[in-house]
Amino acid sequence: MKTGPVEDFQARVAKHAALADPARLRIVDLLTLGDISPTELQAELGMPSNLLSHHLRTLEGAGLATRHRSEADKRRSYIRLAAGALEGLAPGREQAARRVLFVCTRNSARSQLATALWQQVSEIPATSAGTHPADRIAPGAILVADRHGVALSDLPPRRLDEVAHAEDFVVTVCDNAHEELPILKGIHWSVPDPLRLNTEAAFESTYSDIALRVSDLAPRLHAA
Repeated sequence: MKTGPVEDFQARVAKHAALADPARLRIVDLLTLGDISPTELQAELGMPSNLLSHHLRTLEGAGLATRHRSEADKRRSYIRLAAGALEGLAPGREQAARRVLFVCTRNSARSQLATALWQQVSEIPATSAGTHPADRIAPGAILVADRHGVALSDLPPRRLDEVAHAEDFVVTVCDNAHEELPILKGIHWSVPDPLRLNTEAAFESTYSDIALRVSDLAPRLHAA
């Protein structure tokens, strides 16, 4: 039976609550390596059997662990990590998007890099625009993209009102653009402008920041 968003969320809450205890987190760490008997766990953790039993019941109740009888000694049992135990612990897919629109002021560096990086990790279409577009893409953005084997779009910087669609999921990657625009469907990334310093290090820092944010966001969006 498929579960709905509320049930999935409650299951995540139960797992996080179970893992909030250091002993239970340690047990799960050990179970990721293999199956362990309660006796072996007790020796490993140095805790009384009644306390261990409490922790194991909590993990089983949260869907993190299961137990089965030994085929050799029927009095012995083994604890194992439940199938899919760690699935859903990270934030799930929360948003649907037809297209992702990355926006900065000049559309010459941050939004261009974000679009190129997005296209490497997601099937959801993406494009970029600027509130006050420059004449061309910044040379530093082109160079940092080349160093990382990322192809920037051939499209020159474009005005937001020429590109935006009502259904776009907007990601502002510039504080100026974010504070200039009305409330839009989307999110904001406060990425420093590499053109302020206009150095190789500044563009590398911007690239790394955006790459990390893109990799974190991509699994959370699904195609509308």
